[in-house]
Amino acid sequence: MSVTHPPAADPRRPQQAGPGGVSQAGPGGTPQAGPGGAPPGVSATVRRVLGRPDPVEQSAARAAAGRTLERVGGPVGLAVATAPTVAFVAADAAAGLGTALAALGVTAVAASAVRLARREPPGAAVAGLAVAAVCATVAAVAGEARAFFLPTMVLPVVFVLAYVVSLGVGRPLTGLMVNRLAGGPRDWSRQPRLRRVHTVASLVGLAMAAANLVVRVVFYVADEPAALAVVQVAATSLFAVHFAVTLVVTRRVVGSSLRTPVPAVPAPQHR
Repeated sequence: MSVTHPPAADPRRPQQAGPGGVSQAGPGGTPQAGPGGAPPGVSATVRRVLGRPDPVEQSAARAAAGRTLERVGGPVGLAVATAPTVAFVAADAAAGLGTALAALGVTAVAASAVRLARREPPGAAVAGLAVAAVCATVAAVAGEARAFFLPTMVLPVVFVLAYVVSLGVGRPLTGLMVNRLAGGPRDWSRQPRLRRVHTVASLVGLAMAAANLVVRVVFYVADEPAALAVVQVAATSLFAVHFAVTLVVTRRVVGSSLRTPVPAVPAPQHR
């Protein structure tokens, strides 16, 4: 009795995909490679079975924004920076100024330890402790919680003056802060596109700093430490986002400038 063997598969012909987009097994039950020559991964098979779409690659702008936020500390860095302020205000509302100062000291030390554990520069940890110590000293001498926010109220004043002066001399402040990080040229202030970007970004920063100062003064006069804490935390986050967006836009402008071909200069004709 003769046995009929199935026809051998032609290696030149592509294999048909079975249900779910998985390649059918070849002779001997060996799974064949899917598109691109590689077998489908487990996660890809599960997504197809569940009818879930394939993940979309992260855009370059979003990736750059994420890297920039990580450069300024990321979500964890922002939380560590604002934790002492939140602890001080919460403890003051619950048990008074003395307890608030103690909570501030413990939280500031813990925040510095977290910064060192994350391998941030030691200067950042020391600066955080120094700012907490100055704010606590002012609050203790004044005998009121709202005085805790007096030292940090100097920052928006400094930024307002810095923005105004830099715009007046034609070197916007954001250009001085992000141009080197973005890989921009040294003569960025003479590049029309870069100067336009930093002029707009500096005007936005000036408006933010001025609004920050006005709101702080209003809540300080009204003796609202909780509102001052909210303003301080929100201002820290907003300025980090402003810095990140400015850096992303600057990188795009610098990249497009490098890709733009430089027109050839005609050679002088000799008579």
